[in-house]
Amino acid sequence: MSKGSSGGSYRSAGSGRYVTAAHGKSSPGTTVHEAGGKSGSTGGSYRSAGSGRFVTAAHGKSSPGTTTHEK
Repeated sequence: MSKGSSGGSYRSAGSGRYVTAAHGKSSPGTTVHEAGGKSGSTGGSYRSAGSGRFVTAAHGKSSPGTTTHEK
């Protein structure tokens, strides 16, 4: 799936790579749904794959398999 699609995209929390929408929807605990367009940019934050919420940098660094670092 391309990053620029208007409906947003899914990213693996473990690898940080983009995955298909089917994989993202079937693996909500290890993938993060990112909004499409400019609203998807977070400026370098960590996000929990399970809840989709932003977490502290300390938590993100200590939990690389269930969080993703967004640039």
